Amino acid sequence: MKVDVTTKEELQSLLKEFRQDMRQLLSNIAPPKTKQWIRSRDVRKILKISPGTLQNLRVNGTLRFSKVGGMIYYSLEEIEELREKRLNKIPK
Repeated sequence: MKVDVTTKEELQSLLKEFRQDMRQLLSNIAPPKTKQWIRSRDVRKILKISPGTLQNLRVNGTLRFSKVGGMIYYSLEEIEELREKRLNKIPK
């Protein structure tokens, strides 16, 4: 019967290699967005619209929102999608 013996140095080398591979794999994954909900003033800045236009987008259902207390919050993902749609409509 043949027995393979692995030394401590070989295990440490293998562990080091494994860590490097994991770091490389994780670096290829996009980091999660930090902010998921933004306030009205930030939406207006991103979309470059007035408070009245933002209210119209809420009223006609173009833009979903959540109201917590007296503050209105919007999904950053939906805002970015709306912004992309608006940019695609602009003639080049």
